[in-house]
Amino acid sequence: MARDQIDMTPIESRDALVAWIEAGVKPREKFRIGTEHEKLPFTVADLKPVPYDGCRGIRALLEGMQLLLGWEPIMEGEHIIGLADVTGGGAISLEPGGQFELSGAPLSTIHETCAELNAHLAQVREVARPLGLGFLGIGMSPKWTRAETPVMPKGRYKIMSNYMPKVGSLGLDMMFRTCTVQANLDFSSEADMVKKLRVSLALQPMATALFANSPFTEGKPNGFLSFRSEIWRDTDPHRTGMLPWAFEDGMSFERWVDYALDVPMYFVKRGDKYIDVAGKSFRDLMAGKLADLPGGRPTMSDWANHLTTTFPEVRLKRFLEMRGADCGPWEMVCALSALWTGLLYDQQALDAAWDIVMNWTAEERQKLRDDVPREGMKASIANRKARGLAREMVSLAREGLKRRRRLDRAGRDESYFLNPLDEIVERGTTPADELLSLYRDEWNGSVDPVFKKLAY
Repeated sequence: MARDQIDMTPIESRDALVAWIEAGVKPREKFRIGTEHEKLPFTVADLKPVPYDGCRGIRALLEGMQLLLGWEPIMEGEHIIGLADVTGGGAISLEPGGQFELSGAPLSTIHETCAELNAHLAQVREVARPLGLGFLGIGMSPKWTRAETPVMPKGRYKIMSNYMPKVGSLGLDMMFRTCTVQANLDFSSEADMVKKLRVSLALQPMATALFANSPFTEGKPNGFLSFRSEIWRDTDPHRTGMLPWAFEDGMSFERWVDYALDVPMYFVKRGDKYIDVAGKSFRDLMAGKLADLPGGRPTMSDWANHLTTTFPEVRLKRFLEMRGADCGPWEMVCALSALWTGLLYDQQALDAAWDIVMNWTAEERQKLRDDVPREGMKASIANRKARGLAREMVSLAREGLKRRRRLDRAGRDESYFLNPLDEIVERGTTPADELLSLYRDEWNGSVDPVFKKLAY
């Protein structure tokens, strides 16, 4: 989840909300890539979850990272809940169940974002090893019950935890037991945003298939390849999904604002205090009608924070966020950013991707999204198998990255980061299929070996 924003500019009108998003427009030469990933901390000795407090807990881990990096601590009351790199723009934050997130800085190339990831993982290992802690790159906690999962001391999560069971049956699992990897990308105009949003929404289920990596719950197969993705189908219908209206005529920054205004709020933050307004309307907040905030007027912080509580498959803020992938090994984290960069930052690849998806109906897109968590590469859309579609998607991204021609010191372009996806397409099986095969054979029906196989 995003770090809370601080911008006390009063919101005077709906137009100001549109202008806030539109300020994300950038010339192509200033396009950047942001990579975020969550990972699951565990105790190496006995494969248990890691509490916040204690000499070997999450607080100790964050304090050790602060000493190592010199980053600014993010505090909530007396609790350290994250770290911010005020010069580079990256941040470390905590998800509700202790999932440890790196929100990477906006960088120019996949080479840079993967180097950032490698440096981060090396730093985390340096601090975590003496504490007896490890980190797992997987889409969902494979072993622990929700009751066994620790709760981080963050006010926004307490409000969300109370609200989630009112709107879906799996929202608490989303909060406390899932891990994702996300790529954030820019747009050069409103029209560019719309095209990228539509292409990435339509193809997001394919990313889910390629990166499916959450087949276990509480020590057993859960019947899905990406249970993390399935969880989102029963979290909160008002703030999730495939956004069929984004494909209708008139899609724009304004249309997104109208959507976000109708997504119920969770909280409003005043100073260090979170005020529970769960289920209330941002429109009523703008009109000063909330009983919990009599006469209170919203600020740009309220808007920026509210946008982080919308959870569609692709999210628009001042950039586009690709939200369909389970977390996995480090090379898969790099591969996700490479996939979307190749598809969306090269005009030829973007146009070709649009040609593939432009005639799909809303019903076809939804069925693909519904089928992929269980079927993975065996799903289909418009008489096309997901595997063949994935092959074409990866190929378009590869050509796009080659045309970008961003070379590292060895003279390699960014396309080699897609190699793990080539292997998945050739096999026709997802990472989750491979884990399930190991579980049945080599692992003798135990999930414990996954803590070694997928440890960072």
